[in-house]
Amino acid sequence: MGRPAKFDRDEAVQIALDAFWSDGYEASSVKALSEKMGMTRSSFYNAFGTREALFRETLRFYTQRSPDRTLDEVDFDDTSWSVRELITRVFASIVHVRGQEPDGRGCMIVNAITELADKPDHEIGRLVCEFIQGSTQRFQTLLEWGVDRGELPPDYPVRASALALQNLMVGMNVMAKVDRTEAGLRQISDITLKGLGLYQSPAPAH
Repeated sequence: MGRPAKFDRDEAVQIALDAFWSDGYEASSVKALSEKMGMTRSSFYNAFGTREALFRETLRFYTQRSPDRTLDEVDFDDTSWSVRELITRVFASIVHVRGQEPDGRGCMIVNAITELADKPDHEIGRLVCEFIQGSTQRFQTLLEWGVDRGELPPDYPVRASALALQNLMVGMNVMAKVDRTEAGLRQISDITLKGLGLYQSPAPAH
């Protein structure tokens, strides 16, 4: 079967995303991906170039839907929100999303890290490591903003806390494979954020 006349690229990328997410990168060969998308290998290469290029495309799809995407949308000119509020809300969103996944897939990026990060010459291994480093930097920038605005104390350990937040995010996505309940994941999140002085209690309902 060749590539369909009405090729839906978004649909094909979503199929590939699900494959990478569920099966892992190495198990998702060009042959396996082509079969799932209903195309020949030659059509696959014509459409996507390489498996690595397709993974990069699925990564963009994934980050647009990821529960921590709010961190990429921060408006530092908007003073109507607080650092604690934003961080608490981001982790509450992660708890909710992961707690609702019946198959416990966790985070596609974290899955790729555990699979490939120990292979320094692997292109995708480097890519996902760079992604996590970028996420840590976003946390650091957010905390620095909190210090500059006086919400956090001047001696707040910004870098260490950014690393701790990233570690919490990675760890929760791994734990979601074991404890698939919102209640369990919420306990992990809340106690860590409280220990870092970054938890904000939800406003009481009216």
